[in-house]
Amino acid sequence: MNLPAIVLSTGGSFLLLCLIFHPLERAFPAKRGQRFFRPEWWTDLCFFLGQYLLWGGLVLWLLNHLASAVDAGVFSGFRAAVANQPWWLQVVEVILLSDFLVYWGHRLQHRIPFLWRFHSIHHSAEHLDWLAAHREHPLDTVYTMSLINVPAFVLGFPLETLTGLIAFRGIWAIYIHSNVRLNIGPLKWFIGAPELHHWHHDRARDAGNYANISPLMDLAFGTYRCPDHEPPAFGVREEIPRSYVGQMLYPFRRRRRL
Repeated sequence: MNLPAIVLSTGGSFLLLCLIFHPLERAFPAKRGQRFFRPEWWTDLCFFLGQYLLWGGLVLWLLNHLASAVDAGVFSGFRAAVANQPWWLQVVEVILLSDFLVYWGHRLQHRIPFLWRFHSIHHSAEHLDWLAAHREHPLDTVYTMSLINVPAFVLGFPLETLTGLIAFRGIWAIYIHSNVRLNIGPLKWFIGAPELHHWHHDRARDAGNYANISPLMDLAFGTYRCPDHEPPAFGVREEIPRSYVGQMLYPFRRRRRL
């Protein structure tokens, strides 16, 4: 794909997401009075443009090479057996496998200092909306996408099974960061929602709600949290640069020894 096509696709994606999520945020705001051009909107726009214009393609290229590398070492008969299962069973298995791996991988991001260096960039957002979902260091993206995709490739799930789920997870990740609060009743025990993920972005580093699509993993492992109100503040307690370049470089800064 040439550069003009990439730029056009990026602009189209921004416009489409804005048309989907901005009306939702206006109609069902989690935090009322939050402006469209809220503080650090331009920083998050830089992350959006970085993902679509540069980092997204590099991440996919790296994941394809990782998948090819592990593919060579897996028993072909087992992979064929997995691929020959009914499509609906493959989907269920992929969701459960990826949710389990993402849950524990996400918890490790909050526990292990090296992983937190990169993941803290995502949590540095002090205002959540659909655009803030894109504030993510590219190496953090590689880590998460590897947890979601590489094990599924290893087990033999075909690309056709994974493609739809990858697209859905991307849209869902944007939705749960949006400035939206919708009462979905008992479904909240089975379907993740912004009200859950907003509490994950509470300033407390161990706030819980590590799951992505479904909160079942949080319920199973005791990290589910769903108060009936929004957190008083988002962000992190450490000092992180507020500029795009500063946040991209922050994980590589030498830490002072105490």
